Amino acid sequence: MIAGESFWEDPGNAKIILKERSILSGTIERWHSLHAAVEECEILFDLATEESDEKFVEEAHKLSEKLEIKIKTFSVELMLDGEDDKNNAIMSINAGAGGTEAQDWAEMLFRMYSRWIEHKGFKLNMIDYQAGDEAGIKGVTFSVAGNYAYGYLKTESGVHRLVRISPFNANGKRHTSFASVFIYPELDEEIEVEIDENDLRIDTFRASGAGGQHVNKTSSAIRITHAPTGIVVQCQQEKSQLRNRELAMKVLGARLYQMEKDKQKKKLQAMHDTKDDIAWGSQIRSYVMHPYQMVKDHRINMDVGNVESVLDGHLDPFIENVLLSGNA
Repeated sequence: MIAGESFWEDPGNAKIILKERSILSGTIERWHSLHAAVEECEILFDLATEESDEKFVEEAHKLSEKLEIKIKTFSVELMLDGEDDKNNAIMSINAGAGGTEAQDWAEMLFRMYSRWIEHKGFKLNMIDYQAGDEAGIKGVTFSVAGNYAYGYLKTESGVHRLVRISPFNANGKRHTSFASVFIYPELDEEIEVEIDENDLRIDTFRASGAGGQHVNKTSSAIRITHAPTGIVVQCQQEKSQLRNRELAMKVLGARLYQMEKDKQKKKLQAMHDTKDDIAWGSQIRSYVMHPYQMVKDHRINMDVGNVESVLDGHLDPFIENVLLSGNA
């Protein structure tokens, strides 16, 4: 099919097919690799048993532990079979009520996800960045490019809660902060969301904020308001007004698509009363730094004591267990 002359007549469709082919080929290659590793591990265990050699036994145990992690990760990816799971993701983080405290927490979450994206070998592309008045950020929107980016990150939608001794309070009092995380699938080129231009109000403005590398101080920033739904998106990262408009429209399309999917999900939830509510506003995870150290995911009753490690982007245990539990 790919070798056929007609394949390249539609570049957009060719790109989609090649991406799908790459994902499937990668899955098959990983299965063969894991199968070979299992056989190697079995041989090593047999040898260790026959020789009663502690060195062989220790080596076999280390190999089996690494293999167990790889197999679990592979099993999770096989579960990512939703229609949008393979897509890139668009992610928004917004500070909750609480001023500087909440804005600082939003920036901490942005750093956490940035590190996770780096660990996974994915790519982050900034779309919009709104600096806080004194510290932190009011909100940030960015895309995440990588195989199954949306499939993984969809588990992170919801309210994230932080409990700590406030660095902004001279009395050293404990403070609770909230930030919201929203995840949308970046639409494949074959998915078209019809948007009536008459429903849009498009405003241009000069980027402003506390300064720094994320702020582009030009008059090319774009804000688009979708009148029927009230959705507002903006982009100020590019120097070109046209490019900012394209990116903002991409985010709007993704949000409208996700809104329709949410409507369908709510209908299904109404039919299945026993299913847990996983609406956007639900609190999914707490990060406690005082009076004890713990990160707790309320959906699966899972907790981890090393808060710093989680905030440094080591989120896979939470993401994988939420996916395996069926609560995503």
